[in-house]
Amino acid sequence: MTQTVRGVVVSNKMRHTVVVEVSRLKKHRLYGKFIKTSKRYKAHTMEDVPEGAKVALETCRPMSKDKKWKLIKVL
Repeated sequence: MTQTVRGVVVSNKMRHTVVVEVSRLKKHRLYGKFIKTSKRYKAHTMEDVPEGAKVALETCRPMSKDKKWKLIKVL
């Protein structure tokens, strides 16, 4: 089963790799307030994607120690 997420490209300095930041709202357990959290994923891509572009990612086999996502499309 594959998992998909959407995020924004924050770095494209590496070869065949982009760093994508995925933000989501998480509800606080006690107070019920929504808190914005973000996480960065390294994703595999063969195309040049500019910083600031919105993209969709999908899980794949591990390609390196940190890279376990691949870029599906630029939104």
